[in-house]
Amino acid sequence: MLIEMKVSGLTIDPITNTPIVILKDLQEKKAIPIWIGLFEASAIATELEKINFSRPMTHDLMYDILKILNVEVTSIEICDLKNNTFFANIHLSKEGKSFIIDARPSDAIALALRASAQIFVDDQVIEKSRTIDFGTKVTDLDKLKDEKLKEFLENLSPEEFGKYKM
Repeated sequence: MLIEMKVSGLTIDPITNTPIVILKDLQEKKAIPIWIGLFEASAIATELEKINFSRPMTHDLMYDILKILNVEVTSIEICDLKNNTFFANIHLSKEGKSFIIDARPSDAIALALRASAQIFVDDQVIEKSRTIDFGTKVTDLDKLKDEKLKEFLENLSPEEFGKYKM
């Protein structure tokens, strides 16, 4: 089953210093952290903050091209999680025809924000994300780090999300 979610914010993984986009369901009962790259975090952050540049950035360019071609971004879907890697689909529509494009979740989210498109996450992905393996050999220390990170992420409030300085 698909669950509609929204971007709750961006933060930094305190252990790896990697950007994380946090998606929460509309009732804010379920959340999913997705580790992303710095450039993708920047693309998401600039759209969340409604920052406009004099020249289009990559996701802005992609959205502008789709608009000129009369292609609508209807939704995006975080559809799978395999080997600690999230997978997404971008759902497009043109003249009554539907198209699905494979994408990285961060790119799909950046595009969805620009298009004001709905963001969905498969409930099985949410369940799988609760058991992400952060290393090949899990020791008691690794388990403790994983538990602390999960606790940290679960207890984040919107006020605690840091803003990226680019």
